[in-house]
Amino acid sequence: MTSVLAGSSAAGAVPSAATPIKLRVENLGISFQRDGVLMPVLGDINLEVRDGEFVCLLGPSGCGKSTLLNAMAGFLQPTSGQVLVDGEAVRGPDPRRIFVFQERGVFPWLTVAGNIGFGLGKLSREERAKRVQHYVQMVGLEGFESSYPHELSGGMKQRVEVARALAVNPDVMFLDEPFGALDSITRMIMRGELLQIWQAERKTILFVTHDIDEAVQLADRVVVLSARPGRIQRIVNVDLPHPRDISSARYLELRDGILAEVGLAHRI
Repeated sequence: MTSVLAGSSAAGAVPSAATPIKLRVENLGISFQRDGVLMPVLGDINLEVRDGEFVCLLGPSGCGKSTLLNAMAGFLQPTSGQVLVDGEAVRGPDPRRIFVFQERGVFPWLTVAGNIGFGLGKLSREERAKRVQHYVQMVGLEGFESSYPHELSGGMKQRVEVARALAVNPDVMFLDEPFGALDSITRMIMRGELLQIWQAERKTILFVTHDIDEAVQLADRVVVLSARPGRIQRIVNVDLPHPRDISSARYLELRDGILAEVGLAHRI
């Protein structure tokens, strides 16, 4: 049974019960065949995500976090159960649902502006240019519109990918450890920038991470998965306003509670 570590409501915390459900996972299970043997990866996942909510999926390596994200995005069909977005079953990828991959996915042959505008072919040239410039400014890349990816730092490339995802105006964004390859300082900067973008755009975000601090700093709720076959072990409501004070007693309580949940409380 899923337990919930709850707290009092706070600005920037979990959307209210009146907020519509954007995404629902019902009794989802996924198994893969390996050498003729059926290997369960996820078992009986049930989850509701409200419109505009920021949810982090957290758990040990190999627990099925990315597999669950791929199923929610429509890249992977579940063995049992289903995923619904706005009440409709997810049958495959959809341009309204954008995936930002773990490895940087910018197109090396396109400029920053070309990358951000890649999915905007149906717009007029004027509308496309206006939208590209809006997101160039939002991610702080003014002056780099004509630069190519090889001329950018890792953090700048990641900003391009986030801007490209936002530019097509998706309903839901799926991010699979998007900052995992960045150094610690750049990761912290990118977390802050992603939060600013989320607060401005209020997209529904599902974010996979293995970093407990990253999850507590970013999310409205943290969904903790067990070891494989992955099941929801706990859902933690992060009842703290943004920006979050990482030295506050409540922050440390939430972080340490998750550490204890994953069995690391006395190992670091």
